[in-house]
Amino acid sequence: MSGLLGAEQLQKLWMHVALNSMQGYPQGNSLYPPLRPFAFGTMLQPETSTFTGEQIVKICEQLEDAGNIERLAAFLWSISHQQHTDEVTTVLRNHESVLRARALVCFHMGNFQEMYRILESHKFTNGSHSKLQAMWQEAHYQEAEKLRGRPLGPVDKYRVRKKYPMPRTIWDGEQKTHCFKERTRSLLREWYLQDPYPNPSKKKELASKTGLTAMQVGNWFKNRRQRDRAAAAKNKIKEHMSKSSLPHFSFTFFTIVEE
Repeated sequence: MSGLLGAEQLQKLWMHVALNSMQGYPQGNSLYPPLRPFAFGTMLQPETSTFTGEQIVKICEQLEDAGNIERLAAFLWSISHQQHTDEVTTVLRNHESVLRARALVCFHMGNFQEMYRILESHKFTNGSHSKLQAMWQEAHYQEAEKLRGRPLGPVDKYRVRKKYPMPRTIWDGEQKTHCFKERTRSLLREWYLQDPYPNPSKKKELASKTGLTAMQVGNWFKNRRQRDRAAAAKNKIKEHMSKSSLPHFSFTFFTIVEE
């Protein structure tokens, strides 16, 4: 099966999946939309799966891209209770799109321990890192907030990140400073020295080179200019105070030698 599944095809594939209401599940968080509680009391009994591995991957990817976490959760639940061929079983256990979908559903349901297990047990490609890193950190923030009974401040979040560093399975090992990788900051500084006021075309080019958005590039340049102006003003004040201070007297001591 090639290409994206059409809406009609997806609808047919979803004929056997039922969603009901059930209380007791988390309602999401600031990073991701809330997940409406659901139950599967009317699901069919376990049966032999009619899905191929490729179909499962495409459905997971499409539902994730659409942000339809409820259907994604229902789909993963349904196929986990079906019998599969060895080929499909391998896809379910090892394919990145399926594992990422499972981690995403666990995140929304508040099952952070299972999410951590998935993220730590598979080496994800760089294209998945950003999203999975955000999930990893947000999950630890929520656990810390629940434990402390209050929202976390910037210092609290920094301590949480230090205590629970991202596993190398979702991180390339490069240190980040102020949310940007050092390699990115180095390139931004290099361009800033050449032109502190880049035009939209240059911002777009730099965004392409760094993997940032043009808005992020523009904000970085704006903040850097503000810091430089503040530093210049501070130095000017110091210089003025130095010039207006009392003069310093130097004394020369003579040694008198008797003849």
